[in-house]
Amino acid sequence: MGKRRTRRGQSGRSARNGRKYILGGIAAVVVIIAAAAVLWQFFGKADSGKDKEASQNGAGQTVQSGEKTDQADDAGEGEEKQSDETAGREDSSVEVKAGEILESMTLEEKVCQLFMITPEALTGVGTVVQAGTSTKNAIDQYPVGGLIYFSQNLQDPDQTRTMLANTQQYAKERTGFPIFLSVDEEGGQVARVGSNPAFGVEKIGNMSDVGSRGDTQEAYEVGSTIGAYLSDLGFNMDAAPDTDVLTNPDNQVVKYRSFSSDPQLVTEMAASELRGLNEQGIIGMYKHFPGHGGTTDDSHEGYAYVDDTLEELKSGAFVPFQDGIDNGIQVIMVSHISCPNVTGDNTPATLSKMMITDILRNDMGFDGMVITDAMNMGAITARYSSSEAAVAALNAGVDMLLMPEDFQSAYQGVLGAVKDGTVSEERIDESVRRILELKLEMEK
Repeated sequence: MGKRRTRRGQSGRSARNGRKYILGGIAAVVVIIAAAAVLWQFFGKADSGKDKEASQNGAGQTVQSGEKTDQADDAGEGEEKQSDETAGREDSSVEVKAGEILESMTLEEKVCQLFMITPEALTGVGTVVQAGTSTKNAIDQYPVGGLIYFSQNLQDPDQTRTMLANTQQYAKERTGFPIFLSVDEEGGQVARVGSNPAFGVEKIGNMSDVGSRGDTQEAYEVGSTIGAYLSDLGFNMDAAPDTDVLTNPDNQVVKYRSFSSDPQLVTEMAASELRGLNEQGIIGMYKHFPGHGGTTDDSHEGYAYVDDTLEELKSGAFVPFQDGIDNGIQVIMVSHISCPNVTGDNTPATLSKMMITDILRNDMGFDGMVITDAMNMGAITARYSSSEAAVAALNAGVDMLLMPEDFQSAYQGVLGAVKDGTVSEERIDESVRRILELKLEMEK
């Protein structure tokens, strides 16, 4: 610097100004270096050129090496934090989008979303084995939340794939989001696809046999196998696994469908099967809350009940359901079983606000989608009209109504109940929002 000033013949004042410029330059460099360090701290990345410069100074290299180690840890934490924030944004975007869709829907469209019915109930056709103009027109008029298929609808793989693909297309064209396409495929005696040789899928035995071997890996493989062939056909939902704890040896309803009389074993097996289903893109559900394993009678035929107190249910039949709730299960099916020692009357669980809102939602913490067992079963039809049952179920806290005996009557009954204030529109919106969020999650 001295040479430079002598050569230019600068005065003392000029020298001082020069020093100021130089000091200012040094300060600028320091600021740049500090800024680079801050950027390094946030992004955990070092410029290769700076690494080379640091390597020319031994002490600098030691510090640099230590900084890299810390920065690598910070980067890992940053990535984890970013992942959590991304997941949060995705969840938020699903909620926001569901809210936007909900606001754009008419009351009639919202009420339609509350129903899962057979394709016959939707179209009025005797036996549905294809989806063409009749299905499209019916969905345009009644954009229901879901359809459930039975053995008579499923002839072979190609026919089923085409029927389901067309139905899904019509639903998305009408609403902009998917329709639930469901089936009862538990394996064993309840297998709409597996019992038909035309599909050529692996035959799954009774869950009672699977449970007797106590191998959770086998239960997972059951779910994975069923999930894979259902997904291949175009289904996105399965009414499985059965999570009933078989506490009554005389029970014939779920005798071969339940994994065990041991609540903990049922819990472990059901969780494994559900994981297998979910990994194949199939939404499963736990059923039949509050538990069909302690009944003697069959709710398909008429009134069925369990004598258990709430404490007994919590230590027995509720155990698998509580575990599912604690681990984020998306759907629970509620049965028509009465629990007189809990509710004080013979109201079926599907129509009981105490069982669904007070116990399942508030006490047990479930905020997912509640679907009823089939509403055309004797336990309901013997005592209630389709309209009465639908309205009572919604007021109890149900989100989706499965197979009312008379869809039109149930649909009109719910519309009328909203209009006369028997069911609030807020109650309808609450359920439709849950349904929409699940459907949007399904598409992610």
